[in-house]
Amino acid sequence: MATRPRRRYAARLPPDERRTQLLDAALAIIDRDGYAGVSIDAIAREAGVTRPVVYSVFDGLGPLLYALLDRQERRALRELVAALPTDIAPEDADALLLETVRRLVAMVTADPATWRPILLAPAGTPAPVRERIERDREIVRGRMRALLEAGLAQRGGPPLDTEIAAHSLVAVAEHFGRILVEEPDRFDGERLVDAVRSLLVALGSS
Repeated sequence: MATRPRRRYAARLPPDERRTQLLDAALAIIDRDGYAGVSIDAIAREAGVTRPVVYSVFDGLGPLLYALLDRQERRALRELVAALPTDIAPEDADALLLETVRRLVAMVTADPATWRPILLAPAGTPAPVRERIERDREIVRGRMRALLEAGLAQRGGPPLDTEIAAHSLVAVAEHFGRILVEEPDRFDGERLVDAVRSLLVALGSS
């Protein structure tokens, strides 16, 4: 009699490792197919497990996606905090701004899977995700504005609407970030740093 092939079972993992595995699988799907491609079945296939394994960790797709959102926001904020200085010495403001831009470029390049869904915000991105992205974007704008104000105070002007300037700088940085994750070989990160340096020179930086 022909014997039926034995069903393959996923290797047992500690709960924390399984949770990480499933969240990583969901992130990979979002990165590749957008939020429209995410489902319990898709996550199970991506992770090489069965649906019951997924449900043993998460009660459903909604809780899983919110857990992923929380994790990615913490990860993104950690990287942002590391890239954005908090203690600003006025005499070093221009150098700090340039170094901040350089760090942001390196941050995106080193972890594109985290930043691609943020910078590209694919079609179907849920409203809570967009809201958190905007909240974190405002943090970056605030830090950029503080750097600009310190630099202007150092040189005694010229008059500048630092809020609008910060919006502009963040928009430029995000556009360049999108190029980095979509076409990483097209532009060198130093070109963005050089563009910011040229802006500072135009404003009267030495």
